[in-house]
Amino acid sequence: MISAIPPVPEMMGVPRIIPGSSITCVLGNPEFPVSQEKALRRRIVSKALEALETPVKETTYFQAA
Repeated sequence: MISAIPPVPEMMGVPRIIPGSSITCVLGNPEFPVSQEKALRRRIVSKALEALETPVKETTYFQAA
């Protein structure tokens, strides 16, 4: 789950958590230039896809750095 507030999905027992950018824009930052925002979105979504492919036994955080 991509979330701007990671403790919430952790309390719900979500096994894979990817921290988002902000509450108002989880997958981006409207203050960035278009190309930079697109790159940020791509990093977050790529990390989410990688998280889905990763076997986990307990709640695991994946940083999109």
